[in-house]
Amino acid sequence: MNIHEQLINEGIKVNSQQEQQKVICPKCSHTRNKNRNEPCLSVNLHDDMAMWHCHHCEWKGAVHDNIIQPNQFSKFKRKENVMPFVPKKQTMSDEAYNWLIKRQIDPTTITEMKLYTHNEKLCFPYYLDGKVVNIKYRSKDKRFHQEKDAMKCLYNSDNLKKVWKENPEAKKRVIFVEGEMDVLSLIQIGIRDVVSLPDGAPKTPKFDMKDKRFSAFEQTEWIWEAEEVIIATDNDEAGKALGLELIHRFGRDVCKVVQFPTYKDITTEEEKQIKDANECLVIYGEEKLGMAIANAKEFPIEDLHSAVDYRDQIQNMYEGNVQKAISTGFEKLDEIYKIMPTTFNLITGIPNHGKSNFLDQILVNLAEQQHWRFLIYSPEHSTPNHIRRLLEKRCRKPFDIGVYERISQEQLNSGLDFLNTHFKFLEAKDDIPTIEYILNKAKASKQRFGIKGLVIDPFNQVSSNRDAHKREDEHIRDVIAQCQQFARNHDIWVCMVAHPHKLHRNDAGVIPPPDLYQVSGSAHWANMADTALVIHRDFENNSTKVITKKIREQGVYGDIGQREFFFNYKTRCYEQTYG
Repeated sequence: MNIHEQLINEGIKVNSQQEQQKVICPKCSHTRNKNRNEPCLSVNLHDDMAMWHCHHCEWKGAVHDNIIQPNQFSKFKRKENVMPFVPKKQTMSDEAYNWLIKRQIDPTTITEMKLYTHNEKLCFPYYLDGKVVNIKYRSKDKRFHQEKDAMKCLYNSDNLKKVWKENPEAKKRVIFVEGEMDVLSLIQIGIRDVVSLPDGAPKTPKFDMKDKRFSAFEQTEWIWEAEEVIIATDNDEAGKALGLELIHRFGRDVCKVVQFPTYKDITTEEEKQIKDANECLVIYGEEKLGMAIANAKEFPIEDLHSAVDYRDQIQNMYEGNVQKAISTGFEKLDEIYKIMPTTFNLITGIPNHGKSNFLDQILVNLAEQQHWRFLIYSPEHSTPNHIRRLLEKRCRKPFDIGVYERISQEQLNSGLDFLNTHFKFLEAKDDIPTIEYILNKAKASKQRFGIKGLVIDPFNQVSSNRDAHKREDEHIRDVIAQCQQFARNHDIWVCMVAHPHKLHRNDAGVIPPPDLYQVSGSAHWANMADTALVIHRDFENNSTKVITKKIREQGVYGDIGQREFFFNYKTRCYEQTYG
C-alpha cells in the first residue's frame, strides 16, 4: 500500500503531489458550524512517508512506506541489450554431464532447462518470454561470467510465470535461491516457482533501490504481485545479505525464510550447517530438501512479540526473581521513593534550591552502598567543581578552609580514588551535545565501565537539534521517549534535571513548590516520566523538602508524599529529619 492509499485510509484526501499542502481535516471539519470547508490539516509529503497536523483539533500522525512498490523502483540506465550467441547444435560434454549427475541433477531436468556446454563451459541459458536473452557460463574451476551487455533477468522466470498462470486460484508464491544450481535442485524435486538473480548475492546489504544487482526485476514487474516469498539463499553472510535485500523489497509480512538442516562432517565429526539447496539435495536427497522448503518460517516482524517470548521473564517475576527497587541511602525517603533501574526519572525545582546538590548526595550513597557507577553530564558546573562537591559528600567534610575541619590530604587522595572508580564525566568541549550523542556515550560507558546510572543536569544544556517541522513539546516528547527506551534496553537508571518556567509568588510572597506541568517546555515531563521529584528549599524552617509528584508504579518503588532534610554545613551532607 503506497503513501497516497494509506492517507485515503486515514480519510485524508490530498489534492496534488505538492510536498506541503493544506486540506480538509476528516476528524473535525465536519463537526464545525462555521468554516467547514476551511483547510486546516497541514500535510507534508515525502518519498517514503507523509506527516500531518491539524491546527484546529491538534490531530497528528504519520504513515510510512516500508514496502517498495513497483512504480517506485528506480529505472536503470544501461547500454542497449545485446542478444547472446546460442549455438545451433547444443551438446553436453561427458564431463559436465557427469558432474551434474553427481550433483543429483538428472537428465530430465538437464533437458528441461536446456543446459549445454560451449568451449568447455557449462551454459545456463536465461529465457524471457521464450527467448534466450542472457547466458551464464560456468568454467571447470567454478568461475562464472555472463554475456557482455546482455539483458538482465531472473533465471527461470518463464517457469514461475507459467506456474502462476496455470494456478490462478492458488497463492502466488516465489522462491528465491542464490544460483542456477539451486534452481535446478528445486526443479529436480518438482518445484518450479523458483528463481535466482543473475549477479548472485551482495557482500553486505545496502538497501539501495538503484543497485544494479537487482535490475533484473525490471523485466518481471509482475513479480511484485507475489503473495508469499520464500527465501532459500545460501547460509553465509552474502546469502543472508541477499535475504535482507529481498525482505526490504517485498516486505516482511509476505516473506518466509528457509533453514537448511545440519549434517555431521565425516572427517571432523563436527555438526555443520548445509550451505544451500543443492548441497541439501546431495547430502539428504529430494525428500529432505522438499521438507526444508515446506517448513520455511515466517520472518519475524521487527519489534513485534508474543506473550510466549517473555515466558522466562514472567516466570522470574512470578518467582520473585526480579530486580528490586534500591535504597536511596535515606531510610525515610525510601518510604516514598526508591531507585529503580530501567526508569526515566525527573528532578525539578526552583533554581538554587539544591536540586543538583541533593542529587549528588544520592549518587554518592548509591556508589557507597550499591557500588553503582555513573556517567554524569553536568555542564552548568565545571568538572573540577563537580568533583569537589562529590568529594565533600564522600568525605563528609568541607573542601575549603573555613569554620569546620576540612578534608585532609589523605582523605582527598582516598576520595579521588573512590570517585575515579565510580564516576565518569562527559564534557563536550566544542558544541552542545544532542541527546543521541549523550546516549551513545552512555552506551559505551555501560559496555566499558559498567555504569548503572546516567545523570543529565540540566536538560536545557542538551542541544535541541530539532527539524523545522517539529515543535518544542514534540522534541521534548521524543527526547524523553529516547531516554526511556535507552533505560529499559540497557538496564540504566536515567535521571534528568529540568528547570521550571517562570514562577510567581503567592499571596504570602513565597514561591511555592512547582507543579510538574510548570516544567519548562512541555506537559510531557509530567505525562511521560516514570518518577518525578521536586526539590524545594524551605528557608523559613531551614530545611529541604523532597516531594514525590509522580511515581508510575506506586507501591513498587514509591508513593506520593514528601520528606524533609536539613543540610549539615559541617559534613556538607543532607540529613533526614525524624520529626
